[in-house]
Amino acid sequence: MPEYFIFHKPFQVLSQFSAEGNKKTLSDFFPHISKNIYPVGRLDFDSEGMLLLTDDKSLTHQLLDPSFAHPRSYWVQVEGQITSNAIGQLGQGVSISIDGEKYRTKKAAAIILNEQPDVAERNPPVRFRKNIPTSWISLTLTEGKNRQVRKMTAATGYPTLRLIRYAIGRLTIEGISPGSYKQVDASIKELLFAK
Repeated sequence: MPEYFIFHKPFQVLSQFSAEGNKKTLSDFFPHISKNIYPVGRLDFDSEGMLLLTDDKSLTHQLLDPSFAHPRSYWVQVEGQITSNAIGQLGQGVSISIDGEKYRTKKAAAIILNEQPDVAERNPPVRFRKNIPTSWISLTLTEGKNRQVRKMTAATGYPTLRLIRYAIGRLTIEGISPGSYKQVDASIKELLFAK
């Protein structure tokens, strides 16, 4: 029977089991996991949130193949008081660079969050600057280019300070604190591919 784990990846942890210098990896959180379990996709070292680990090869294929275009949702703290114009640009797609080539992102769902989402404090915290406000937005993409969210917000003039993936489809990290995981069963597939 395939196994499935939802992991809330903390800040500054690599999305891999193999060691790289003195950086923390998934091995620090899953010391006794089966050797056939791998993360599906990745989150950058400095990003946080949902990482799905499994040995289900067909699910891995569905989640990684761009043709399935499943939604991934992020909470993003940006520098500055983001405008509705910038939100509109994010929603319509912006031009970013991927491997040195110009790329226009697909349409996305972008909204300004009036309050900070209910997230744990980051360790170390985002650098606080009294004279520069920050904003939180929710951004849902159906594609996953390298460092795409950071490149998108930067393209609109609002650099990303903190990035948390909180959902894939309708499966969320709710109730799972950073560094913790929950083992789940195959019924998560319905949530993962819910539009």
